[in-house]
Amino acid sequence: MKIRENVPISTLTTMRLGGDARFVIDIEKVDDISEAYEFAQDKNLPVYVLGEGANTIGRDEGFTGVILVNKLKGIEVLSEDSSALVIKGMGGEIWDDFVELACKKGYSGIEAMSAIPGTLGAAPVQNIGAYGQEMSQTIVEVEAFDSLLNEIRTIKKEEMGLSYRKSIFNSGKDAERYFIVSVTVKLERKELKPPFYTSLQRYIEEHNETDFSPNNIRKMVTAVRAGKLPDPKIEASAGSFFKNVYLSDEEAEEAKKNGILVWREDGKNIVNSGWLIEEAGLKGKTLHGMRVSDKASLILINDAAKSYADLAAARAEIIKAVKDKFGYTLEQEPVEIA
Repeated sequence: MKIRENVPISTLTTMRLGGDARFVIDIEKVDDISEAYEFAQDKNLPVYVLGEGANTIGRDEGFTGVILVNKLKGIEVLSEDSSALVIKGMGGEIWDDFVELACKKGYSGIEAMSAIPGTLGAAPVQNIGAYGQEMSQTIVEVEAFDSLLNEIRTIKKEEMGLSYRKSIFNSGKDAERYFIVSVTVKLERKELKPPFYTSLQRYIEEHNETDFSPNNIRKMVTAVRAGKLPDPKIEASAGSFFKNVYLSDEEAEEAKKNGILVWREDGKNIVNSGWLIEEAGLKGKTLHGMRVSDKASLILINDAAKSYADLAAARAEIIKAVKDKFGYTLEQEPVEIA
């Protein structure tokens, strides 16, 4: 187990901001996990678990604890028949590689989440979702190291408290308790049916697509995302920066009367945060070195920001502009290392 000292968090996260982490340990074997937690406990230091750092923000003051980077690898098919596939992957696997394997086998459930950056272990933490699919729809269980009990235990879907971008792994009293070792999902042999979300539906119509197999949905989603979302390896970004706004039925009716675009999904009324930012006149604007993407306004790109303070100033201006125009208070989606 290799322990690194005074590592810039900016080198571990795709937004490329943040001061030094006191210690960083790459977890490459399951046995490393308990040893790493023991190291942190001996020094009375907090622990933060990180994957690819694609949805994580570092602060200027750094982190006076131990960052554990999940590098556990391996994918295993637990069962497969003509109707379903149950597949297990280790937490350090790249999420999109996991999706690709499932799609090539022809099973549906995660194909619309293709090209989301990050690791498999991070997927249930944030309950990731895109184009109508969400992790909560397919996840069966995770194996996780419980730092309170000092053991690996199985946590079923029903115990995870999954909701919009939330789980027990990032919210509540147990948010820092677990290190996700593996994730198991169950997928079905079927095809998604149109109509799809606006940008995907537009692509389908423009290209006269009629093949809605998992592999082709993956191909189309990847193309759509590439056309509007920055590659974090090229442009510093943390992906979708603001959460969408959820409204009650009464609030949604009032919003529609005021010309606000509201869509309904699974009985919920949703306003796209990117639409709000664009309508507030911020599309393509650069604020304190942070650029609001001109392709997808919910994306912030770090063009020249040197510090978390720059990001915080840009965030505050965007939130104020949307609040002043629409009355909604946007919430940040990426988590912060603290």
